[in-house]
Amino acid sequence: MTLNRRDFMAASAAILAAGALPASAADDTARIGYNGDFWGASIASIADAKDLWAKHGVSATTKVFTNGPIQVQALGANSLEFGYLGPGALWLPATGKAKIIAVNDVGFSDRVIAQAGIKSVADLKGKKVAVPAGTSGDMLLRLALAKAGMKVEDIEMVPMDPSTVVAAFSSKQVDAAGIWYPFVGIIKKTVPDLVEIAKNDDFYPATTFPSVFIARNDLVEKNPDLVKKVIGAIKEAQDYRAAHLDEAVDITAKQLGIPADQLKTEAGYGKLMTSADVVKLTKDGTVAGWFRAMNELFKTFGKFDTSLDPKDYYMSDLYLQA
Repeated sequence: MTLNRRDFMAASAAILAAGALPASAADDTARIGYNGDFWGASIASIADAKDLWAKHGVSATTKVFTNGPIQVQALGANSLEFGYLGPGALWLPATGKAKIIAVNDVGFSDRVIAQAGIKSVADLKGKKVAVPAGTSGDMLLRLALAKAGMKVEDIEMVPMDPSTVVAAFSSKQVDAAGIWYPFVGIIKKTVPDLVEIAKNDDFYPATTFPSVFIARNDLVEKNPDLVKKVIGAIKEAQDYRAAHLDEAVDITAKQLGIPADQLKTEAGYGKLMTSADVVKLTKDGTVAGWFRAMNELFKTFGKFDTSLDPKDYYMSDLYLQA
C-alpha cells in the first residue's frame, strides 16, 4: 500500500496522538494521604474499595499518615498531591501552606482524659499532659485550659504521637492527655477508670471542629480538572458513608488492619454529612464561618498573627463544580 502525503500526515498525527495518551493519563495520577482513624481514613478507604477514584478518572495511590501536618510537609516536598487535615491543623492552609478542596465532617471524637482522681481541667495545673502537637486533641486541650482560666504554661505539655500517648497514659507515665477516639477507647481497655474532663461538645456550636481534604497549592492552579475529579470521588464516598455507615466502618477497619469494634465508637462521634449538606453549608457561608472562627482561635493560641481569608484557601468553587 502506498501512502500519499495527506495519508502520511494523518497517520503521523494519529501516532503522535496515541503517544500522547500516557502523558495525559499521567496528569490524572494522584498520591493521596489520610489519617489512621475512622474519620481520617473512611473516605479514602471507601474510594479504594469501591473503585471511585478510577470511576472519576483518577489513578490514585493512597497512603496512611499519623497526622495532618506531616501530610502538608509531604505536599511541600512534592511527594503527595492531596491529603487530609483534622481541625487542629487548619492553621496550615490558613497561612498558605495548602488549599482546602472539601470538608469531610464535623468531629466530636476529641477528649481531654485524665487519670482517676483528677476531676476537672483546673486539676491539671502542674501535671504532665501528653498531646499530639498540632492536632484536634491539642486544640481541645487549649480550649479547655482557656475556659478554666489557665494557660499552656500552667501544665507540663509533652508532645507525643497518638500511639505513644496510648502507651504513656496506659502505663501512667502521664497524668492526662488531649487525644481522640479510637485511641480513647483503646486506652479505656487498660485504664477503665479514666476520666473524660473535656470534649468537643463543650464548645459546640461556637467552636466547630471541621476536618478537611487538601491539595498542593500549585496543583490547584495548574490542574484544576484533576482536583475536581478527586473532589468528585470524595463526594461520592461521602454519600456512600452516610448511607452505609456500618459497611464504612468495616471497609475502613480492613484498610487500616485493625478490628472494626475499635472504630465503631469513633464513627458515632462525628456529623455524617452528605455532599449535598456540604454544598448547602458552603453556599450559605457556614463553612467559611467555621474557618474564620478557627482562625481567631489560632491567633489566640499564638499560631499566627494574621491569616488568609477562607475564600483564598477554601476552593469552594471547585467543590461546587465537581
